Formats: sequence, C-alpha cells, structure tokens
Amino acid sequence: MTTLPDFRLETHFSRWEFNARHHMTASDSQTISMRELLALADDEDRAAWDSVTFGYTETYGAPALRAAIAATYEGLSAADILCFAGAEEGLYCAMLALLGPEDHAIVTVPNYQSMETLPVTIAGAVTGVPLRPENNWRLDIADVRAALKPNTRLICVNFPNNPTGAIANQETFRALASLCAERGIHLFSDEVYRGLERDPSLCLPQAAELFERGISLNVMSKAYGLPGLRIGWIACRDHALLERMEKMKHYLSICNSRPSEVLATIALKARATILDRNRALVATNLDKLSAFFAEYPDLYEWRAPDGGCVGFARYRGADGVETHCRRLVEESGVLLLPSSLFVSDLLPVVTDRFRVGFGRKDIEIGLDAWRRHLLDEHRAPA
Repeated sequence: MTTLPDFRLETHFSRWEFNARHHMTASDSQTISMRELLALADDEDRAAWDSVTFGYTETYGAPALRAAIAATYEGLSAADILCFAGAEEGLYCAMLALLGPEDHAIVTVPNYQSMETLPVTIAGAVTGVPLRPENNWRLDIADVRAALKPNTRLICVNFPNNPTGAIANQETFRALASLCAERGIHLFSDEVYRGLERDPSLCLPQAAELFERGISLNVMSKAYGLPGLRIGWIACRDHALLERMEKMKHYLSICNSRPSEVLATIALKARATILDRNRALVATNLDKLSAFFAEYPDLYEWRAPDGGCVGFARYRGADGVETHCRRLVEESGVLLLPSSLFVSDLLPVVTDRFRVGFGRKDIEIGLDAWRRHLLDEHRAPA
C-alpha cells in the first residue's frame, strides 16, 4: 500500500469535535452511562461483569459476544462473526483481504471517506456510482450494472448512508445482492445505522443474510450510541475471508477489550430497549430540526432522510457553504460538516451541502445558538 491521505473528516474533528460548544453534526446516537447499561443486564451478564478480569481475549471475539451478535442476524451463527476494535478496523481489514492490484471495485458516492480511499489505494481500479440528490440519494441498479468490469471483485455500499441518510429500496438492494451472487462478487455493506429507519418498512435485509459473499459491517457506536466501547464486527458466511481478516487483525488490535466485550454483550441482549429509545429521540429531534429549517427557506433546503441520525442539507446563502460552516463554528461554536469534507476522487459531489446530526439529546440548545448566529449575521447595522 502507498501512504494514505489525510482523513479529511477526522482531521476536521480533531480540531473541533471537543472544542465546539454545539456539536450539531455528530454521527452517533445519544450515549448512556455505565449505571444505565448495567441496569439492563440479566443476572448472568451482571455476574460476568462483576467477575471480569483484564487478560487477553480471543482474536475472533469472546464467544458470548459473538453469539449475541449472531442473534441479530437471520440464519447466522457465532462462527460467522469476527469482532474488531470499532468499525474502521473491520473495514480496513476487509479491503486488504478482498482487493489486490489486479482487481476492480465499485463504490457509492458520497460516502464515508475510508470506504473509497482504501479501495482506491489497494485496487487496480475503482469506479464510483452516484447517489443523486434529484433521486433522493437512492441507488440506481442500472448505474451499478454499467460500472461492472470482468475483474470486478467488490461492491461497497452504505445504507442508511453517511452523510445523506438515504436507504436503497428493497427491490434494488436485493437485485444488487443477486447481481453479486451471479458474478461471484463480494458485497460489502456498511450497516452501522441499521435500526434507525424512520419507517420500519425501509429496513433492509443484512447483506450477510442474503448470500455467502455478503459482508455486513456493524458497530456499537452509531445506532446503539456506545462508541466508547470500541466494539465492531463483520458478519459473513465466507469463512476463508474471515480467516484472512483475522490474520490482519494480529497486526492491529490483536483482540478487543475484555470489559468492553462484556458490556457490548449486555447492550446487544437489550438491543430492543436501546434502539427503541434512540429511534424515539431521533424522531423528536428530526421534528425540531425540520421546523428549524422551515424558518429559513431562503437559506436552507431540507428533506428528512430515510434513516440514521445524519442528513445532508443544502445551503442557499450567497457566501457559500464553506464560509457559512466556518463562521458558525468560529463565531458561535456550532459545528457542521461542509461538503468539502465529503469530496470524492471518483465523482463530483455537490458543493452546497453540509452534514447535520440529530441523534443526541438537547438539540434545541444548539438550534438556539444557530438561530442567534443567523440573527446577528443578518441584523442591519445601527
């Protein structure tokens, strides 16, 4: 591999995430305290927590954790699960295990940067498939078919999408899986926001459930709101692939944190409670955010996303989205992510958008600061 470029979004976050007063672009759900999480444990898991030790654990992940993860999939077992220190490690290992310099990959755009940067760095060729705003950012299977090459080895998608919140329709996603199965292509599906759909009918099947080369990436960070656990995983029935990724993990985290594995197991067993809570908060916040944008139709264009807890709003102001986001954070402490952080080497990305998040509590405090900024910015001089 050649040297990886800077991760634009994470570099931006390094400067502002913990310094901005109002983090209005967070990509995770509201977290909970240790006390709240342990209150969800059954007797067996509470005993496991009380007796936890700090030795190494299995590279694949603790058996109880893998069993709890497998229970969130139809037709999968613990043998189909490989755990990682967060989703990013899993994505990294998967790209290295799947691609080589003779291979071609297809990636949807816009996306989370590493899903594009890693294939571009590793594979011989990568083709972008656009998610278009005029199509509500929905995937068009015809674009995927047009991008196929004889050496296509991998197709990468992310639904609900980051940064748009779009979800492919059911027919398109199943057609994509069938296309991959027919051609022996792996389908890498980033599903970290699954469970936060606005309408349950939009919830897609998980790629690992559909065919042997389906790869599902998930994590405790986003829909569950537990990023501090640093527990992610890949589910896949291609065990040879899992073995290759495990060998790469030996050079990275080696194994997960034993206490985090126990806590993640508790959370997964209580997933219905946690996801119901987070969906309710997202729905409430989405109403507040939509009402805010409706107050400023000359400045913002907004369509509520299909799922997840982020959306990609359009800024109409003459100063441009980059200036607008910079002034908001520097002058009023309101952090948003301008579209320059989601640019692609494969396809043009709209330049008048910004990512806004609505998964955390007290969103109205940030919206009030945002309103005050707009009032000050547009107040006529005395």
